[in-house]
Amino acid sequence: MEKKIYWDILHFNGNEIYISATDKGLCYVGSPEESYEDMVKRLPAAVFEKNAEALKQYMHELTEYLEGKLIDFSLPVDVKGTPFQEAIWTALREIPYGETYTYSDIAEKIGKPAAVRAVGTAIGANPVLITVPCHRVIGKNGAITGYRGGIEMKQQLLELEKVHCRS
Repeated sequence: MEKKIYWDILHFNGNEIYISATDKGLCYVGSPEESYEDMVKRLPAAVFEKNAEALKQYMHELTEYLEGKLIDFSLPVDVKGTPFQEAIWTALREIPYGETYTYSDIAEKIGKPAAVRAVGTAIGANPVLITVPCHRVIGKNGAITGYRGGIEMKQQLLELEKVHCRS
């Protein structure tokens, strides 16, 4: 049976970000550079239904975050990956707002300190930008490194959190 996925477009600061969710939770948050086709490619064998009402709460929380009014997301995610990827994505959700970790930090956190490159690959496969905060992972030397949404988006998200971080 095909999985039903609800989708809509979040309009923010002149950008369009594709968002989708199942009945269980958020399953995709894109970037301004990504299209409807990019979203569909990440979620094969699904039936897509444009449904603003089904995504209302997700859109609200994402907008609140992007406006600097929300620190912790409360809504569920429904992401599928390998057990390794899912462990990485869980570790990402534990990085506090306004803080950054290195790829090595994440590898150590999941008990696989030698798996730094595999950690980077799993982070790159994260289907839910922003809410699973892969933007909070930086290079060991403090460099702002690769991000599916682009380096500029990553820098903007880190700056947003720096400005609105709890003291």
